[in-house]
Amino acid sequence: MIDARVSPADGAAVDIVIVNYRSYDELGRCLSALDAARHTFNQVTVVDHESDLSAAARVSGRFPWMTLVERTTNEGFATGVNLGVRSTSSAPYVLLLNPDCVADGEAITGLVAFAEARPDAAVVGPRILNADGSVQGSARRFPGLSTLVAGRSSWLTRVFPNNPLSRWNLPGRADDTGAMPVDWVSGACMLVRRTAFEQVGGMDERFFLYWEDADFCKRLTERGWRVLFFPGVKVVHAGGRSSIHVYRESLSAFHTSAFRMFWKHSGRTGRLIAPVVYGILQVRLRALLYLHRDRLRTARLPQQERSSHV
Repeated sequence: MIDARVSPADGAAVDIVIVNYRSYDELGRCLSALDAARHTFNQVTVVDHESDLSAAARVSGRFPWMTLVERTTNEGFATGVNLGVRSTSSAPYVLLLNPDCVADGEAITGLVAFAEARPDAAVVGPRILNADGSVQGSARRFPGLSTLVAGRSSWLTRVFPNNPLSRWNLPGRADDTGAMPVDWVSGACMLVRRTAFEQVGGMDERFFLYWEDADFCKRLTERGWRVLFFPGVKVVHAGGRSSIHVYRESLSAFHTSAFRMFWKHSGRTGRLIAPVVYGILQVRLRALLYLHRDRLRTARLPQQERSSHV
């Protein structure tokens, strides 16, 4: 591991922004991987929502080379991203990274080199792996009716992952998939060209959680930029560690943001069916709350009691 007193390489092309919410153990693992790759980036800014002062101080003590922006409130992921980007330097690229992602130096340099060779690419997303090595559906089509039944987390995709609808919604999951243009990539790990980010005004802060990455990519493609999936780079994403603390609120935010995405981009004609779309999303939400009622009960238990239930 590189000594913490060593400065990053001069002229590094990328800054890293991490939005954290009550995920200090995962954040520590994320920063440990980055510590060994400090020559590949310029700086790291962590926006820490609803900071736990003692936990935040421990992280700052371990990684004094990163900038920790402590917040007493939680204004949402998009707001955190925008604040983090404003707090960085003027490096031409920004890597958005979840605290429960692990990216090494090879991944960072690989993403930047790929983007550098493609000046019309606003966003490049790597292949994202689950902790067990399986592939997450991080490259996606813009949402439509089929997303309700064949999205990344849907029952149909989990049980029959190779069905035609899931293959359509989630391109790039096959082992032999090459680099390709896609509609959007997951904000869990997303390399963004700073000029493109600034051109569209960053992420839409009206999205509190979820779908802000899809909206961001859609606004970029409407400006003529490309969004590219590059499976030649791999990162590991544990997934959902922050939202487990507030599982009910997380599910609600997902469906609220899904409707906001529909309303924002459906156009005047599409909005005629908005009540139907809203109703379907509410039915889906209530069904999921019922199916996961045991998990919801466990998530509300105190930590010492919760440990005996997981």
